[in-house]
Amino acid sequence: MATSDQYKRQIMKDLAGGNTESLEPVPETPEQEYQNFDDFAQRSSRDERRQLFGRSLHPDRIPPSQMEPELRQAIAHIKPKERDDVAREFFKQLKKRGLSDRDLEKQLGLSTHHASRMTEDDVAKLAAFTYHSHPDIFQDVLADQPAIVKFLSNPLVGAVMGAIASKWFGHRR
Repeated sequence: MATSDQYKRQIMKDLAGGNTESLEPVPETPEQEYQNFDDFAQRSSRDERRQLFGRSLHPDRIPPSQMEPELRQAIAHIKPKERDDVAREFFKQLKKRGLSDRDLEKQLGLSTHHASRMTEDDVAKLAAFTYHSHPDIFQDVLADQPAIVKFLSNPLVGAVMGAIASKWFGHRR
C-alpha cells in the first residue's frame, strides 16, 4: 500500500500530466491560477475555500476515526499564532450554538478554555469534536483559517489537495 506522501506525489504527477479526473467537478475560474497552497490560501475567496472544503471535509466522506489523527498532526505543524486563531474561531462559532468555552473545556477534557493558552492536544480535541459534531462549523473555520489543510496527509484528505491542485494545473496544458 502506498504511503500518503507517495499518494500525494502521484496525484500531483497525474495532475501535472493533464489527468484531472476528480471525485466531484471543481468549478472553473479561469482567472484564478494558484502557484501553491499558500497562494491558494491567500488569494482564493472565503466562499471558494468553503465550497471546496464543504464538499470534501465532511464526516460522511472522511470518517472521524481517520480525520482525528490527521488533525493532531496538522495542528502540531501550524504556527502557534495560527493555532490560537483556529481555537479562538472554533470557540466563537460553537458559542453561537450555545456551547460555552467553559462547558467545552469540561466536556472535552481541555487544559484551559483560553485559546491563547491551549496546547496542541487541546486544539486537536476541539477540532475533532467540531469535525464530528458540527461539520459546518469545522468547514467554516477552515475556510477562514486554511493553514491546517496544508498539513493533512490522509489519502482521503488527498482528494481535497487534488481538487485544489487541479485548479493550479488546469490551465497549463
